[in-house]
Amino acid sequence: MFKNLEGKRIPNVTFKTRQDHEWVDVASEDIFAGKSVVVFSLPGAFTPTCSSSHVPRYNQLVPLLKANGIDEVICVSVNDAFVMNEWKRSQNADRITFMPDGNGDFSAGMGLLVGKEDLGFGKRSWRYSMLVRDGIIDKMFVEPEEPGDPFRVSNADTMLKYLDPQGELPNDVAVLTREGCPFCAQAKGILRDAGIEFEELVLNRDFKDQALRALSSAHTYPQVFIDGKRIGGSDDLRQWLQGRQGRTTRTAA
Repeated sequence: MFKNLEGKRIPNVTFKTRQDHEWVDVASEDIFAGKSVVVFSLPGAFTPTCSSSHVPRYNQLVPLLKANGIDEVICVSVNDAFVMNEWKRSQNADRITFMPDGNGDFSAGMGLLVGKEDLGFGKRSWRYSMLVRDGIIDKMFVEPEEPGDPFRVSNADTMLKYLDPQGELPNDVAVLTREGCPFCAQAKGILRDAGIEFEELVLNRDFKDQALRALSSAHTYPQVFIDGKRIGGSDDLRQWLQGRQGRTTRTAA
C-alpha cells in the first residue's frame, strides 16, 4: 500500500540534468523552495499513455494552472537527461519542465519506485501527481495499486479541478485547413483574437481529403471542430463565438 505523504517534505535529492550540452546538478531545494509546483510522475518517456495523454494535457493546461497560483509544472520519470530532453522536444511540451530521475532516487524517496521487470523496464515510478508548496506536499493523487498502468486520477484535469473546483476547462479545437486558403487564415485569426488555442491540420500534410469526408459531409475548407462537434467554416465559427459570448453575458446577468 502506497503511503500518503501529504504534509511531508519532498525528498532531498540531486537531479542530473543536461542544459546547453553541459551537466547541471539541480537540487530539490532549487526546484521547490518558495514556490507552488505541480509534479506529475509516470513510468517512462515515449511510452503510449504518457505521450498520448499525460504530457499533452498537462502542457495544454499549464496556463490555467498558473492562473491558479502554480509557478511551475514538472514531469518526472526514471529516465536519463538525454532521453527526457529528446522526449520534451518530440512532444513540443515547452510549458513543462522535464526532470530526469535517472537513478530513481526521487521516486524511491516518494515510496513510489516499483518493479517493471515484466516489461523489461527495471525499476520505474508509479504514476501519480502532487501539489507541492514551498517543499511540502499539499495534495497527492496516486493511481490505484492494480495490475497494468492505471491512469484515472493523476491527470491534469483532476489537478486543475482541485485548484479551481468551479473553473471551466478550455475548449479542444482542431482546424482542418489547406494551403493558400484565405478563409482558413480568417478562421485561425478569429480563434487567435478570441484567445482560443487550436491545433491546425493541413490537407496533404497531416491528412488526406478522405479524412474530412469520413468526419463529415463537408467538402470545403476550413472545417473547425470544437469539443467533438463540427462547427464549420469561418462564418460558422463567428456565429459560434457570438453565441458563446451571449451565453456568458446571460450567465453574468
